[in-house]
Amino acid sequence: MRTVSVYGLGVAGVATAKAFAARGYGVRLGDDNIIEAMSNLAEAIDSPLHSANDAQGIDAVLRGSDVLVPAPGIAPTHPVIVEALRRGIAVRSEIDVAYEWEQARAGGPRPIIAVTGTDGKTTTTMLVGALLRSGGKTCAEVGNTDVPFIAALNDDVDAFVVECSSFRLAFTSMFRADASIWLNIAPDHLDWHGSFETYAATKARIWSHVRPSDIAIVPFDDTLIGGYARSHDQRVHTFGVEGGDYRVDAGSLAGPKGSFANIDSMWRSMPHDITNSLAACAAVLECGLVDSAHIENALVSFQPASHRIDHVGDFAGSGWYDDSKATSPHAALTAIRAFGKVVLIAGGKNKDLDLTQLASEPHRMHAVVAIGSSQDDIVDAFTNVCTVIRADSMEAAIASAAQLTAPGIDVLLSPGCTSYDWYNNYKERGDDFVRLVRRHFSSTTDQVNTTGGGNP
Repeated sequence: MRTVSVYGLGVAGVATAKAFAARGYGVRLGDDNIIEAMSNLAEAIDSPLHSANDAQGIDAVLRGSDVLVPAPGIAPTHPVIVEALRRGIAVRSEIDVAYEWEQARAGGPRPIIAVTGTDGKTTTTMLVGALLRSGGKTCAEVGNTDVPFIAALNDDVDAFVVECSSFRLAFTSMFRADASIWLNIAPDHLDWHGSFETYAATKARIWSHVRPSDIAIVPFDDTLIGGYARSHDQRVHTFGVEGGDYRVDAGSLAGPKGSFANIDSMWRSMPHDITNSLAACAAVLECGLVDSAHIENALVSFQPASHRIDHVGDFAGSGWYDDSKATSPHAALTAIRAFGKVVLIAGGKNKDLDLTQLASEPHRMHAVVAIGSSQDDIVDAFTNVCTVIRADSMEAAIASAAQLTAPGIDVLLSPGCTSYDWYNNYKERGDDFVRLVRRHFSSTTDQVNTTGGGNP
């Protein structure tokens, strides 16, 4: 019986361990911090469980294994990965194993659309899913979502949409997609990859195993991404607001065969909403999975995930917006560019990124409230740009922003950093922001509207 080691027992690791055990593999489990739920899993699938905190632990995790499947967040420098590679043990990601098994499916493999990029992956993955469903197809949105690819293989669906983070692409040896979207690229996760060049090359692994019939969807004005795409034997189509095969034309989204959706009818039409939609439409249309007649209805009714420039409400003449998901400067800048003038709440735990990028739209900055462990970097970035003050809690940040803003000037939480200094995740941070904003204004008559989402 073949043996596989699964290290890192979060959502993806648990799904991977169960999937291998169900297929009759011997499974060895490991995690840096073992908790009771992991011990229960090990007992349920009759697997040994160890921490790779020393040489003995590493050996216990890897002993007799043919393959190591690390959790997406386990960096290549982790001792268990280093030792596995030294021993000649194959290191593979969950999506890579899932792809192999799907190709061997008795009824034949189902279409796969993959999505990567520094920002916008989740929204675009959801857009592709919405477009497929509007065309009468069932699909599973998997990968860097709440559902690992490997956990959805037995689902009765027509297609898969796989959100591909760089972590998931790092250890792929055969993964490919019938159509793949690479949205954008900017420095991110440099604490994991070590350099921007390595990060970009890891993203490019989405095209390492393409076939001539495969389709790549890329930004028309990004030479780096376009260069990677065109270095492989596949069909390449471009998208962009001002140019590309899929573009904006006279107020409509248009492709090689003409217009297919009116921008005014879309659920939201910020610049990045338009480009994400163009990319998603290009993928499903070029694959032939959806007819253009079904596009507009999907874009009208689309509901994005939360904490992505969500409209919390209008208070005292200012709109307040939750963009807690913006955990990099590039993501925060995308949000900032959707506004004319803002009071920005920014900061958190930095990922070894250059936060001075946040100040590259000075004409939009009315004031900044610096929060979290990167307060000093935020203050330095905006010195001589606009008023900058510090806040040592989210409640204090909201109170300060309320004092700094004025009618017609919006307030935007778009941190440009992770949440791991004050919160467990970006969702917790965003939820706290929304709760505290509403509490702050609950005793006033300035509230005009509160919603769970909307347009600036």
